[in-house]
Amino acid sequence: MFNNILVISASSWFVAQILKTLIHAVKNKKIACERMIGAGGMPSSHTAMVIAALVTTGRIDGVHSSVFGIAAVFSAVVIYDALNVRHAAGLHAKELNTINRLFNFRIREENSEKVGIKELNEFLGHTPIEVVGGAVVGLLVGFLFPIK
Repeated sequence: MFNNILVISASSWFVAQILKTLIHAVKNKKIACERMIGAGGMPSSHTAMVIAALVTTGRIDGVHSSVFGIAAVFSAVVIYDALNVRHAAGLHAKELNTINRLFNFRIREENSEKVGIKELNEFLGHTPIEVVGGAVVGLLVGFLFPIK
């Protein structure tokens, strides 16, 4: 059995993750393989995935179907979370990492030993442009991928 929505959504996520890895490599002049599975960055793979699911649902069941309505609500929640909740968590992680580095520096000067908390992941949420980038990927994959 072939599920168009799952295959097209997963394909959109994969395309976004490849783009994210390439963009990160060009921007930072080094390849970071963890970007292939990591959250955050340009484009938003979460947004790409839910938009592809939304578009494919509309193509298969129509935009007036209940399933399309559910997909639209789900997409809105995921995008809101990426823009607000996870983005704020990433900003908090960045500040906590800065505080931790300062704390470790002072402790090392006083005691010659390193203490503190583990470095937190700062790549969690998305800026509006990263979400728009993910939406574009989701729209393109959702509309261009053939329906079986």
